[in-house]
Amino acid sequence: MAKSAASKGAPKQREMPVNPPSAPSKELHVFPNPAPERDYVIQFQVPEFTCHCPLTGQPDFAHFTIDMVCDRLCVELKSLKMYFWSYRNEGAFHEKVTNTILDDIVKATDPRFIRITAKWYVRGGIYTNVVAEHRKKGWKAQPVVVLPQHPSSTGTL
Repeated sequence: MAKSAASKGAPKQREMPVNPPSAPSKELHVFPNPAPERDYVIQFQVPEFTCHCPLTGQPDFAHFTIDMVCDRLCVELKSLKMYFWSYRNEGAFHEKVTNTILDDIVKATDPRFIRITAKWYVRGGIYTNVVAEHRKKGWKAQPVVVLPQHPSSTGTL
C-alpha cells in the first residue's frame, strides 16, 4: 500500500540563519579612495531597479547607470545595493527618484563628478530617460584620449 502525501510528513523547513539576510537601507557606506591623486571613472550598473508609480501604485522598472569620479571617498557596493533595494515599496516619480539618488550619493561621497542615467521601461507606450549630474566646484575633466581601434583577437586562426 502506497503512503499518502499527508503521511510522509510536512516538508522540512529551513532554519533561520544566525545572521539575518540583508535588509533594505537608505544608509550609504563609504571607504577611502585608493587612488585620489588621479581622475578615474567608476561605473555602476543597476539593471533591476524597482519602485511604484505614486499615482497608480503600479510597479516601475529602470536600469540605472552611475558614472562617477570620486574625490576622497568611494561608495561601498553592498550599501549601494541595499540603498537601491530600499525603493522597492516606495512610490516615486521617475524624475524625483533619479535626482534624490544623485543627491544622496553626492551627500555621502562628495565626488568630483557624477552622472546618473535612469532608463525607465515603457509605461503607457512611453519610455522615459532621466539624466542628472553633479560637478564639484572647480573640477575640470581631463581631455579624452582617442586611441586607435584594433579588431578583437580570439587566439585562433
